[in-house]
Order: sequence, then C-alpha cells, then structure tokens
Amino acid sequence: QVQLVESGGGLVQAGGSLRLSCAASGLTLGRHTMGWFRLGPGKEREVVAVDVWSADRAYYADFAEGRFTISRDNGKSRVYLQMNSLKPEDTAVYYCAARKVFRPYSKAYKEYDYWGQGTQVTVSS
Repeated sequence: QVQLVESGGGLVQAGGSLRLSCAASGLTLGRHTMGWFRLGPGKEREVVAVDVWSADRAYYADFAEGRFTISRDNGKSRVYLQMNSLKPEDTAVYYCAARKVFRPYSKAYKEYDYWGQGTQVTVSS
C-alpha cells in the first residue's frame, strides 16, 4: 500500500522560505516520477515541480522556476520541495504525488496515481 505523507508547511512572511518534505512508503522511490502540486483558494490544482525517475533534471512551472527546487533522497524515500522568495500568491495546499512505476514526465495531475493528504502553506504580505 503506497502512502505519501507531506510535512513542512506553515505560515511564513513574504520573502521567506519553507522546505516541504514528502515521506513515501510502499514503493521504491527511485522507480517513480514524483511531482509537487498545489491547490490555491479559488484556483485549479496546478503542477509546481516534477522530478522524473530516469532524468537528471527537474521540471518547473513558470512561477516556480528560479525560486523552488525539487529534490529526492531515494535511500530515505523522501522527496523535498525547497521554496524560497515566497509570495502571497504561493498560498495553497501543497501535495506530493507519484506516478506508477517507470512512468515518464507529466504535468497533468490526473496522470498521477498516488497522493498525499497535503500540507498548508500560507504566505502573509
């Protein structure tokens, strides 16, 4: 049974940083494309960053490029999202998600098979 558990959210002032963590169990992390998504108030779920199991680079939404960094530690079965220079518009629930084994890159949330419960990030102005 695959479980993804996010942590690290909270309240931060604009310009601050947060590091989100996703603890994965029930899978071999190195075989899975992993993504971070977010759901902001009044918005649709959108991709933040994707780390492909077979690639040596990550993919970022335009708003995340240069501010956010996705990384993983396969040995610890964890995925991270380092968020710097946070803005009020980054306020959202952030979700960790995994595709099934050996699936390629995708930014479509419907193509992710496993989801965490989400962690709230609130950025005050």
